[in-house]
Amino acid sequence: MDDLLIQKNSLIQKATGLLVLAFLVSQPLWAHDVVNELEKMSKGDAAILYLKLGYKHILPLGFDHILFVLSLYLLSPKLKAVLWQATAFTVAHSITLGLAIYQVITPSPKIVEPVIALSIMYVGLENIFSPRIKTSRIAVVFLFGLIHGMGFANALGKLGLPQKAYLSSLVMFNVGVELGQITVILSAFILFGKPFSDKPYYRKAIVIPLSIIIVCIAAYWTVQRLFF
Repeated sequence: MDDLLIQKNSLIQKATGLLVLAFLVSQPLWAHDVVNELEKMSKGDAAILYLKLGYKHILPLGFDHILFVLSLYLLSPKLKAVLWQATAFTVAHSITLGLAIYQVITPSPKIVEPVIALSIMYVGLENIFSPRIKTSRIAVVFLFGLIHGMGFANALGKLGLPQKAYLSSLVMFNVGVELGQITVILSAFILFGKPFSDKPYYRKAIVIPLSIIIVCIAAYWTVQRLFF
C-alpha cells in the first residue's frame, strides 16, 4: 500500500510538472504565479522541467538565437571551427546568464534585445563579405555571447526559479539551451553541411543567399526593437 501511494504521488508530481511546463510555455508572463507550484516539486522534477524550458527557449521559441547559431555555422561548417565558436558562445552566455539571475548585473531588455538583433546582422554580413573565418571571430562571438546571455536571463527572469532548487534549475535551463543549440548545429550539418560544404558552389549557392536572408530579418528586428 505504501509503495502504491509513493508511486501515485510521483505520478501526480510528474503530471503537475508537465502541466506547469505547458502553462509556462504558453503564458510566460504569468510564470511567477506558478512558482509556488514548482516549490512543491522535487529537485529532480524541477531540474527536468527547466531543462525542457531551456530547450524550448531555443526550439521552437528562440528564432533569433537559432539564426545566430546558424550564422556561426554557415561560413565554415567544419567541426573544429564550429566547436571553437560554440565553446566561446557557451562560456560567454553562461557568465552573463548567471550574473543577471543573481542580480550582479541588471541588463535592460530595451538595450539587450536590439543588440542581439544587431549581433545576428553583424555575423550575417561577415559571412557575406568574408570568404573565410577571421582570427577575430572568436572574440566577436564571445562578446555577442555575453549579450545573448542577458537575453536568456530576461526570459528566465519572466519564468521565475524555485528557491529550493534555484541553482540546479538555473544550470539545467542553461543545459537545455545548449542542447537546443546543438540541435540547430546538427540539423544544419545534416541539411546542407555534410552534403554540400565541400562543393565548389557551397559559398555562392548556400552561404551568401542564406546570410542575406538572415541579415534582412535581423535588420527588421533591429528597427522593430528600437522603435516599436
